[in-house]
Amino acid sequence: MHLVLVPGLTCDAAVWQHPALALAVHCEVQVADHGHSRSLADMASRILAVAPQHFAIAGHSMGGRVALEVIAQAPERVSRLALLDTGCGALAPGEAGERERATRQRFLEIARTQGMGAMARDWSRGMVHPARLQDPALMASIHDMIERCPRPVLEAQIEALLARPDRRALLADLRIPTLVLCGREDTWSPLENHVEMAHLVRNSELVVVPDCGHMSPMERPEAVTTALREWLRAGPHHRAESPD
Repeated sequence: MHLVLVPGLTCDAAVWQHPALALAVHCEVQVADHGHSRSLADMASRILAVAPQHFAIAGHSMGGRVALEVIAQAPERVSRLALLDTGCGALAPGEAGERERATRQRFLEIARTQGMGAMARDWSRGMVHPARLQDPALMASIHDMIERCPRPVLEAQIEALLARPDRRALLADLRIPTLVLCGREDTWSPLENHVEMAHLVRNSELVVVPDCGHMSPMERPEAVTTALREWLRAGPHHRAESPD
């Protein structure tokens, strides 16, 4: 089996380091590179251009939305789907959407005026479980990863996310084994969104990682790797489960 792992906003292969190494004994692992793509559809096209004819795909955060675009473009090529700390809806209308737009623009302004390192430190305070903010190794790995991201890439990815499509109908049509995973304390992509996604997908399993925020593959790598391993081994009849 071939597995494509898709990073999220400003992230690179480091976000998938633990799962990629552990799962490489079971399958061939490829980590996507979004380049300077300015749309989720273009990111998906880049994956399809280099992936084999059939593959499983797992996306974290923005990467989950990219994985959905991969399926939208070539559903016959994807055998399994994993969505981690992500969402499926378009930018919300009205005040909620404007708040998200303003938040993303604030991060971009920090990056422009103070640098990617300053943006990383500001951003991570709301993305990581509060108890892990005092873990120097974890925070250094997150900050270093984001600081490696060129600012034009951040700009392009924010543009892509603000123009994202609604993919609820696509989820409802899925018939492939699907893992929906979320850090219980993820405040950016909250648990209730993942409950909705899991209920939309017929062959889905919901996994909630305790004591974990938005950056689950780095905050709780062992739990994420275990869930992904079980997903890769699972048969076609998993059903959505309640987090309680």
